[in-house]
Amino acid sequence: MQKDISIAVIKRLPRYYRYLGDLLEHGVTRISSNDLARRMNLTASQIRQDLNKFGCFGQQGYGYNVELLYEEIKAILGLQRTYNLIIIGGGNLGQTLANYGNFQKRGFKFTAVFDKNPRLIGLNIRGIEIMDVSGLDNYLKTNKVDIAVLALPKTNVAEVLPILVQNNISGIWNFSHVDLKTPDSITVENVHLTDSLLTLSYRLSRNDKGE
Repeated sequence: MQKDISIAVIKRLPRYYRYLGDLLEHGVTRISSNDLARRMNLTASQIRQDLNKFGCFGQQGYGYNVELLYEEIKAILGLQRTYNLIIIGGGNLGQTLANYGNFQKRGFKFTAVFDKNPRLIGLNIRGIEIMDVSGLDNYLKTNKVDIAVLALPKTNVAEVLPILVQNNISGIWNFSHVDLKTPDSITVENVHLTDSLLTLSYRLSRNDKGE
């Protein structure tokens, strides 16, 4: 992947992947950039610019081969392998994530859930038992884990982050509303649900004012 690709382009790739998957399910084998743009509420120029950063996938007068483009974006997103994930935080959010079956269809396999609440330890979520977080270090030393999902309060992050760093975790999907300080070897994706809701509030308030 080229280093000059913006985060905005990267964030659009999953949308392309999702729309192309829907097209395949409906038997569509070829699509023009104009047709794809109408479906995605983008411009055809934007789509061509985005995709051209990764290679030449379209053909003038023909458009895009849907299956080929789908597989190319799948490879760009790193979805040709399976990722093993653990969830730290077995409360409502952690259980919701573990219960969402589409993650596994995309190659993201939850292998363990950890918590320190005695009332949660021992509960079973889709065949995964919530374990005591005191066993996290040993689990990481004896199992292959690619991504740790932080679904715990920010006040508890300091307890588990050093364990993740020491065990060379590759990625962290962070729902904990705290900015993490990690080595460059760890890739962090922050998900701030409150920020997203506040952004929606801002847009609604602007609409109310006719702006």
